[in-house]
Amino acid sequence: MIRKLSIVIFSLVLISCGEKDSYDPAHDYFSYANTNAFVTRHIALDLDVDFDAEALRGSVLLYMTVLDESAGEIVLDTRDIAIESVVFFGAHESTEVAAFEMGETDDVKGTPLIITVPENIDIDSEVVVRIDYETSPNASALQWLPPELTAGGKYPMMFSQSQSIHARSWIPLQDTPAVRITYEAVIHTPAELLAVMSANNDPLTPRRGEYQFDMPQPIPAYLLAIAVGNFYFAPLGDDTGVYTEPELLDASVYEFANTQDMLDVAEKQFGPYQWGRYDLLVLPPSFPFGGMENPRLSFLTPSLLAGDRSLVSVVAHELAHSWSGNLVTNATWRDGWLNEGVTSYLESRLMEILYDKDRVDEERVLSYEELLGNFETVPLERQGLAPRFESGDADDVQGTIHYHKGQLFLQYLENGFGRERFDEFLLGYFDEFAFQTITTEAFVDYLDEKLLSPNPDIISRQQVEVWMYQPGLPEDAPIPSSRTLDSAAQLAGAWAIGEAALEDVPVNSWSPQALIHFINSLPADLAHEKLQALDAEFGFSETKNAEIARTWFIQVAERRYTPAYARLEEYLNRYGRARLVAPIFGALAANGRDAELARSMFEKARGAYHPLTNGYIERSLQRAEGA
Repeated sequence: MIRKLSIVIFSLVLISCGEKDSYDPAHDYFSYANTNAFVTRHIALDLDVDFDAEALRGSVLLYMTVLDESAGEIVLDTRDIAIESVVFFGAHESTEVAAFEMGETDDVKGTPLIITVPENIDIDSEVVVRIDYETSPNASALQWLPPELTAGGKYPMMFSQSQSIHARSWIPLQDTPAVRITYEAVIHTPAELLAVMSANNDPLTPRRGEYQFDMPQPIPAYLLAIAVGNFYFAPLGDDTGVYTEPELLDASVYEFANTQDMLDVAEKQFGPYQWGRYDLLVLPPSFPFGGMENPRLSFLTPSLLAGDRSLVSVVAHELAHSWSGNLVTNATWRDGWLNEGVTSYLESRLMEILYDKDRVDEERVLSYEELLGNFETVPLERQGLAPRFESGDADDVQGTIHYHKGQLFLQYLENGFGRERFDEFLLGYFDEFAFQTITTEAFVDYLDEKLLSPNPDIISRQQVEVWMYQPGLPEDAPIPSSRTLDSAAQLAGAWAIGEAALEDVPVNSWSPQALIHFINSLPADLAHEKLQALDAEFGFSETKNAEIARTWFIQVAERRYTPAYARLEEYLNRYGRARLVAPIFGALAANGRDAELARSMFEKARGAYHPLTNGYIERSLQRAEGA
């Protein structure tokens, strides 16, 4: 059902982050780390992967620069980590066992690790801290899969998801995007399995039970990534390839065959790719996201293996993160639009070049409709691109507003200044802030210097700040349109009232996006008999396209179309990607009669989901039940 929601226009006074209180928009409220006193530059990991205990066990060396020699302690972020010992390597080659204590635990932030620092340290000197530790089977970043939950069914698997603040559950460190680090690692595994990381993976690495990695470019902690499993590699191009289980390798090679072309186009469009290789890792269905932009090695869900390359925009998105997010990083999670919004815009530009404008227009319209849906549920104070953000959950503060509103904002700038001039600005932006973290205010200052002030009659700083700090959309926001989606919506309405037959719906020539729009355009009061006819004709409950099925089963749940509930539950048990399943659970819980059923289905399925997916589902159920 399309939400018939007009654009929300607000003429409120700017919600300023400069209010006279203690709030600091540049401060990361989701980290305990005292980065004003010590800042990490490099880490070295030496970890054993223990599948029986479902734990990583070993040590990390933190190489830190002293910013305040009077500070008496180093504070790090942890969550559910058992600290065995801490050793301090200070100035003049001194070494000593360091006293430490665990602070008070917070449900969101975890537990601070507080390390006592010797007195004989100098400002700007480097100190090294070695921490021996073991992770918990409940580590929020890690999922340990038994063989039966993998494609091959013979070997176990483990993989991480560190974004947003989950790196602290497998490494004690300064877990804030404001700090960028290089890293090295030695990973010990069962001899038959392969380890890969967000580092320099060698496609020719033999399986030997010990793997060494190096990441020479500095990255934020949320981009630390590891996976261990029965992975094999296939090349996609000179600088690209795909890792996955052998059972998925052929399908992955086919689906992502255009990855090298994407990389070549992206370099021409956005500047040099500065990360060496660009490879993909296709994980089991329990991977919680569509993709994760871990540098050099994007993690992907197998739900993208639609067989027709219709969902490869996710790969374009993760690749685009190599510039926005990985190269230029948001300083705090309040500035997340600098990561996801800019990337969504870059993704659309890549897809426009590689495919066609009609397809991109379709995806822009669907993103816009999702944004309108977010405006219905996200509190007004969280709807600006850079909201005040000092509490709540770092994983779920804005829904997907920072993606879609951020993309619209960059389209607004492109429309105002022209594509050629705006492309020049983007190239300069990526070059100016390469391998740095920046705040929203730093971006606006740079935008003002390069585009706004030199062209005062086009877009003003005040207009930009409306996007940053006010809810909803400005009056002059660009509204995407698609002729193919308009046609699909009209046909849905005509069929619903009997003015068109199902044979008139050209699903074979439509894109998946058009079919999704058709389903979402069905009237709210459509009779169940019509839904039954629709499903019988087009097999929505049986489709292998996970996005079409997601759309259909949300409608099934909202409308209580119970004949499809068995297939709906099969779908919920097949996929673990949060985007695919959480809205369906939420729709079931919100339809007025199936909250208990939704909880029951969740309890049956949650053991196969990643901890992050379980968190999204839990919040979705709570919102539905609260409403």
